[in-house]
Amino acid sequence: MMKPSMLRSLHSAVSRRSSHVARRGYATEPVPERKVAILGAAGGIGQPLSLLLKLNPLVSSLSLYDIGGTPGVAADVSHINTRSEVVGYQGEEQLGKALEGADVVIIPAGVPRKPGMTRDDLFNINAGIVKSLAAAIAKYAPHALVNIISNPVNSTVPIAAEVFKKAGTYDEKRLFGVTTLDVVRAKTFYAGKAKVPVAEVNVPVVGGHAGITILPLFSQATPQANLDDDVIQALTKRTQDGGTEVVEAKAGKGSATLSMAYAGAYFADACLKGLNGVPDVVEPSFVQSNVTELPFFASKVRLGKNGVEEVFGLGALSDYEKQGLENLKAELESSIEKGIKFANQ
Repeated sequence: MMKPSMLRSLHSAVSRRSSHVARRGYATEPVPERKVAILGAAGGIGQPLSLLLKLNPLVSSLSLYDIGGTPGVAADVSHINTRSEVVGYQGEEQLGKALEGADVVIIPAGVPRKPGMTRDDLFNINAGIVKSLAAAIAKYAPHALVNIISNPVNSTVPIAAEVFKKAGTYDEKRLFGVTTLDVVRAKTFYAGKAKVPVAEVNVPVVGGHAGITILPLFSQATPQANLDDDVIQALTKRTQDGGTEVVEAKAGKGSATLSMAYAGAYFADACLKGLNGVPDVVEPSFVQSNVTELPFFASKVRLGKNGVEEVFGLGALSDYEKQGLENLKAELESSIEKGIKFANQ
């Protein structure tokens, strides 16, 4: 059990991090009111994600939605003495209320992976869930920044884009596939091998969010370490297989829920900072892109008051990374097309 002192330290650390940035961006102005809606809040990712966003002082209203179980999660989280007011909604009839006025909508809804399953195996279930939730967002929160966690992200982001296009609400600057967990893993694994403090590490991760479509650019990692080629290749493979590592370690009893919740909360925090006008907020994300010939691609994105302010190019790649980029394109293109086809059925 976590000691109260440890909980206080966690809470104060999160508060310091966000409030410091809020102060830096606003000087004497108050932090704006911001509503965040989590769709799938009673699930394995949704519950810890709800907890982490309750700790974020940039959130003034936390709207928790799921098909069931949400009132209990909301009641539990609402007792935490932080800024945001928490309301739980359950069932399709309450989805509109959950979404109304949302600045950021996060979608972790769907089924998790089990041993032996690929992200593609999740497609038929999760694609339908994202399609219906996107239709509701288009109706009730058309101007929200939408953060999609539900796998396979390489397909679910294009699905949401098509739904928004049909509804006449599509804004490519406001739709994100959350690939932050790939970045989190790359930083952690790299720090371990480079023997540098993980808090100081930065590793861009580009491509998509499944298997070989995940391409960490260790040649651009900072602080730079002279790691052997075989170590870089092993780090790349481990980053690509990070989700499978967790699924197998949990022996059929879950997937990467806690680390994904952290990554989701981290990216949502970046979106909120961008909305609030904090300068130079840059994080990788899977967005509509012209960085490659593919219509969607993950690379570093500058976040601002309108969502995506700038999509960055790939920079200089090593020969190994150039080959990895070519290797991922066919699979990523297939996943994108699969999502578009599903949305237009």
